[in-house]
Amino acid sequence: MSRQLTAGLLAGALGLSLLGTAVAQADETRIRFQLDWRFEGPSAPFLMAVERGYFAEEGLNVQIDSGSGSAGAINRVASGAYEMGFGDLNALVEFLAENPDGPGIQGVYVVYDGTPASVLARKDRGIESPADLAGKALAAPAFDTGYRAWGIFAAANDLEAGAVEWQNVDPALRETLLVRGDVDAITGFYFTSLLNLEGRGMSEEQLTIMPFPDYGVPLYGNAIIASEAFSEANPEAVEGFLRAFNRALAETLADPEGAIEYVRNRDALIDVEMETRRLKLAIDSVIDTEEARANGAGDVDEQRLREAIQLVADAYDLPSVPEPERVFTSRFLPPQEERMIFPERAE
Repeated sequence: MSRQLTAGLLAGALGLSLLGTAVAQADETRIRFQLDWRFEGPSAPFLMAVERGYFAEEGLNVQIDSGSGSAGAINRVASGAYEMGFGDLNALVEFLAENPDGPGIQGVYVVYDGTPASVLARKDRGIESPADLAGKALAAPAFDTGYRAWGIFAAANDLEAGAVEWQNVDPALRETLLVRGDVDAITGFYFTSLLNLEGRGMSEEQLTIMPFPDYGVPLYGNAIIASEAFSEANPEAVEGFLRAFNRALAETLADPEGAIEYVRNRDALIDVEMETRRLKLAIDSVIDTEEARANGAGDVDEQRLREAIQLVADAYDLPSVPEPERVFTSRFLPPQEERMIFPERAE
C-alpha cells in the first residue's frame, strides 16, 4: 500500500472519528445549572456527577455554576439564563405567589428534607428553650429563611412572634454580633452559621441550637428546580439529570470524605476539613431524615407540602397561595426503589 493511500486512509479515519465526536456532542442536551451558593461541601454530589461522567452517560452536557442565594438561582432559571438550579423551596413558593402569570418553575427533587434554618443562641444569656427567647435580641439578614419564617417557629413553640427584638444585619456581620454579645441569638442555616461561629472562636458547647424541623416547623428546604418550559420540551433530560444526581448523592452519603475531593477539584482553595464537616452536618440534619429513609430521597409528602405552602404564604404575607402541583412535581423522579439510597446506620 502506497504511503499516499495509507495517509489518506488515516486522514479519513480521523475525520470520521472527529465527525462522530461532533455528532455525539450535538446529540447531548445542554443544561446550565445554577447552585444556590459557593462551591462548598453540600455541592459535592452535583460536582461528582459531572466529573465521574454520570450526566454524560445520560446524554447531558451539564454546566454547574456557583450562586449567590436561592432567590438568585430561582430568578435565573425563571429568566431562561439557566435551565435548572438548586434553591429553597420556600423561596420558590414566594416567587410563584408573586408571579402567578410568570414563567413556570417547579421543584423536581427535594435534597434537604427539612429546612436548615435554626436559632443559635448564647447559653450564657440563659437561653435553653424557645420560651427563653422572649425579650431577647435576634439578628439575621432580611432574606434569611429563619428570619422570614420566624412567625412559624414562634407559633409552633407558643411564643409571641413580637416577643423578640429583630435586627436586620448584613450576612457577614451576623455571627460576629453574636460572638461579641451584641445580640442574644441569630438565625441561619445550621451548617453554615455553626461553622462561622466556630471560626470566630465560639464553640458549640456555648450555644443552644434550635433547628426549625426539631421544633415543630415542617418546611422543606432546598430542592433541584427546573424550568417548566425546559421540562416539557426535554422530559428525558430532566429524568436523566435526576438519575445521575441520585446516583452521585448515594455515593456521597456512603463516602462524604471522598465526595469532598470533587469540591476541591472545582475550588482548590477550600478548607477540606471544614467542608467535609459542613457536608456531614448537612447530611445528618436535613438530608438523611427518617421521612427520607422511609419514602426515598427526593420526593415530598403531599399533605406536608400543602401545609408548608400555607404556612409560608401566611408568614411571608403572600398575595396568593400556589397549589402544590405548581411548586413540586414527582413525575421526573427515579423509581422509589432507586431512591432508597441511605446507608445502614451504625448501632
